[in-house]
Amino acid sequence: MGEPPGYRPSAWVHLLHQLPRADFQLRPVPSDFAPREPGYQQALLLVAALAGLGLGLSLILIAAYLIRVCCCRPPEPPGAKSPPPGGGCVTWSCIAALLVSCAGIGIGFYGNSETSDGVAQLSAALLQANHTLSAVDALVSESVERLGEAVRTELTTLEEVFAQRTELVAATRGARRQAEAVAQQLGGLAFWQGVPLSPLQVAEDVSFVEEYRWLAYVLLLLLELLVCLFTLLGLAKQSKWLVIMMTVMSLVVLVLSWGSLGLEAATAVGLSDFCSSPDTYILNLTQEETGLDSDILSYYFLCNQAVANPFQQRLTLSQRALANIHSQLQGLEREAVPQFPSAQKPLLSLEETLNVTEGNFHQLVALLHCRGLHKDYSAALRGLCEDALEGLLFLLLFSLLSAGALATALCSLPRAWAQFPPRNPSASCSGSHLSEPLLRARREPVPPPLLPGLPEQTPLTRPTAPLTTARPGQDAPPAAPPGPQPVAQEEAGPGPAPEDTSAPHPHPTPRWAGEGTLISTRGTNLGMG
Repeated sequence: MGEPPGYRPSAWVHLLHQLPRADFQLRPVPSDFAPREPGYQQALLLVAALAGLGLGLSLILIAAYLIRVCCCRPPEPPGAKSPPPGGGCVTWSCIAALLVSCAGIGIGFYGNSETSDGVAQLSAALLQANHTLSAVDALVSESVERLGEAVRTELTTLEEVFAQRTELVAATRGARRQAEAVAQQLGGLAFWQGVPLSPLQVAEDVSFVEEYRWLAYVLLLLLELLVCLFTLLGLAKQSKWLVIMMTVMSLVVLVLSWGSLGLEAATAVGLSDFCSSPDTYILNLTQEETGLDSDILSYYFLCNQAVANPFQQRLTLSQRALANIHSQLQGLEREAVPQFPSAQKPLLSLEETLNVTEGNFHQLVALLHCRGLHKDYSAALRGLCEDALEGLLFLLLFSLLSAGALATALCSLPRAWAQFPPRNPSASCSGSHLSEPLLRARREPVPPPLLPGLPEQTPLTRPTAPLTTARPGQDAPPAAPPGPQPVAQEEAGPGPAPEDTSAPHPHPTPRWAGEGTLISTRGTNLGMG
């Protein structure tokens, strides 16, 4: 058989493994994976602390920028109603930052899924290895139990039946010794029996941790997505309270993003050190936890021609012993059954037990070969060091984009909401901004324009009743004679003093009179002096 396809470190593993490491005193630390060494632990903590440094610098820069904008802004001239320059640029920069953050959220979902797939592949490989080891234990137990039962019952019965023939008794006792030797040799093949380390328990623990990790990242991604969407909604609706609330939430998500960035960076660096040379660490750890011989562990973890099968001798002896038992039983069946018919039934039972044992033996030979367990070991490494590591790198990119985009948004949002127009309470109740100019026009009457050379006129104050105007189909009122003419009073009742008009108004302009009353002079012809 050729060498089974194993695990090969990826380019990302080599790249991350080449990064320098240092402890808290900034002394170099080897890149070998040694999680129990204090220097290596300090190196990983220092990598995670870089994210805390980035968070501090981000907060300082945001505070300095906002202080500069608020305190160093040039004073606006009195009565200026136009917004300060650059308002649209600020809003669009904030929108662009939020869109970048949304793109980072998509990358984060992909990275979270890739990491989950890698850990799931690791758990599946551990479960498959546990199934193989359990099958070996079950086959060995069944074979040893059957052989022991055959020694205690059928072979003892045959010795009693063949008591008169010493050569037959000697052959029966030889078969007994061979069966006991096979049982002893097969009992040593269950190398994982009684080991405190269970792959099943490890797979369950890994799945439990991964489930909560996946859920935590999903909640973080959804929180950031909601913050981005509601911030964009607040900018579109120009809702100051919504933008202020989302600004506070953006600050919270910024802290979470930097925290996840540090955790992901430290995990990626440590995982790259492990994946660069995993065999040595796993061999030492497994030997320490299980107490198994290093030859057995090296055979299954390495599985190459340089390492011999540690069970080859036991398998060879067991196969020879089974063959001897089979030949002795056939000889007894030929010679003893014609003379001792009562020996036929125990011999048939022994043949059946021997056939079952041989079948179990061939299955054990296949299961104990290193190809099966090494395949599971390689699948676990590929899931952890390829898919999971790649997902971690995508999550790292998500956290970096999220931190940068949210920092930009936090710089832009206060300037954006400061430029929102003030909202009138009555306009807010009506739900429309179009009523605000009309309300201002009702409260501030505008005098009519004056023609050149005419004296200033006093605005008319009329009751709410409208003036009489000419309707279609009726005769227009007679034209006024040349010269100043008083404005005719309406029949609705007494009004204020008439107003002199010295010039005609070919296009009369409506004027506000009183509270919300529009006086129309359509159809009124004034003479020219």
